[in-house]
Amino acid sequence: MLLKDNDLVLFQGDSITDCGRDYSNFEDLGHGYPFLISSWLSFLYPEKGIRFVNRGISGDRVRDLKRRWYEDSVILKPSVVSILVGINDTWRKYDSNDSTNLEDFEKDYRYIIQRTLEENNDIRLVLCEPFLLPVFPDQERWREDLDPKIQVVRKLAREFNTVFVPLDGIFARASTIKEPSYWLYDGVHPTPAGHALIAKAWMESLKIDI
Repeated sequence: MLLKDNDLVLFQGDSITDCGRDYSNFEDLGHGYPFLISSWLSFLYPEKGIRFVNRGISGDRVRDLKRRWYEDSVILKPSVVSILVGINDTWRKYDSNDSTNLEDFEKDYRYIIQRTLEENNDIRLVLCEPFLLPVFPDQERWREDLDPKIQVVRKLAREFNTVFVPLDGIFARASTIKEPSYWLYDGVHPTPAGHALIAKAWMESLKIDI
């Protein structure tokens, strides 16, 4: 298990992480995978005193995380930072003609990692790859933009020796058991089953048995 006594685990990302959290309540985790992870770990390891914070914001792209990284990450002094971001960097290309090129995506993601490690070289990073299950016909072509961004996240995970959660592959495998909308109701946002799948994969990646 990669979590330690009195760890502060910070979840960062977009609407998938946000999941309806109350921004006025520092301790509110929303009702998605951060809540599920916190629930399980608080139940299994009450003696460890692990704390959890959610700073996901709906609609965010990597550039948005970079912009708010100091106030929503650095000053919180987390010991574990989990990042799930990237689908909006693809989505905005197709619904708003506002694309994020691959070079900027990697540069901004790299900045976030380096800025985090500059503050605390002992911090543990968890990189979750963005994912997509085509539910609507036009989403098939999103892969041409998303797949290279997934490769960037994998590359950075290798380079910085982070924990890596291969969510795109996990959802692809799950979609052979039940149709894509069972896991991601619109191809992007998880259903309750989808959030449970993320939580399970996250804990397994940190060598936590449930």
